[in-house]
Amino acid sequence: MNLLVAGAVTVDAGKTTFSTGLTEYVGGTGFKPRAGNDYWYHHDDYRHAVEAGRLYGKDARRLAEVGGVDRPESINPVHRLWTPSAGPGTGVLGQADREFLLDRVGTGEDAAYVRNGTVDVPASAEEALPLAEAHTVGSLPEFNRAMQRLHLPALEALGERVGRADRAVVESYGDIARPLQRYEPDAAAVVQPRQVRVYDGQRYARACQVASGSAQEGRLEERVGDVAEVLQPRATLELPPLGSAVRSDPAAVADAYEHAFEAVVATALE
Repeated sequence: MNLLVAGAVTVDAGKTTFSTGLTEYVGGTGFKPRAGNDYWYHHDDYRHAVEAGRLYGKDARRLAEVGGVDRPESINPVHRLWTPSAGPGTGVLGQADREFLLDRVGTGEDAAYVRNGTVDVPASAEEALPLAEAHTVGSLPEFNRAMQRLHLPALEALGERVGRADRAVVESYGDIARPLQRYEPDAAAVVQPRQVRVYDGQRYARACQVASGSAQEGRLEERVGDVAEVLQPRATLELPPLGSAVRSDPAAVADAYEHAFEAVVATALE
């Protein structure tokens, strides 16, 4: 059984809370193909990882823990470290509000790093991470070439692992409809504050193909909003608000969202 969790809004959709609860509910393994955090806004999470000579985020760590996985990197082959933009420019990736610093690509200790050659990387990252051999990019075309060479093979390898898993929960990022190309889940759950929409996986994948996608940051990707325009959900369910103690406990989330998880599993088994 292969289940996808995507978000209808860019931030704070509730994807990770839903994903950890769903992973607990089905007794499966959670995967986070692409993730990122911010050197400024998520500094504690950044320090927690980099002081151990690693780069990963809280979402991947939570998914790894509930699935009984030791290293968050093993379920998260691509992690990006961002920083708020200090000037009016749009940077290498064309974003006015933030700039990427580093990508970690790979699931093991031999992971590669891609660094932004147009900005200063924090000294703590220089000291803790093996950046002497990092691939340096200074433009979008250079970054695209690095992604073709490094990111895409790493994501394809994870996609193969997801396909072999007995019960997989794949969490997307931002408002991207699916985090892996050619990925076809058995069911898809699109989460937003107060609500989840449940879709047949095959129809959802077909709708992703229909959606034109937009060329950004070296990849073709479909947005949830574009996919939802051409697809009717099997079920639309309300989600109650959860306190922080419940959100941090996957078993408690599984209880609170049981009605939604039942609908996701039922759709997957149809």
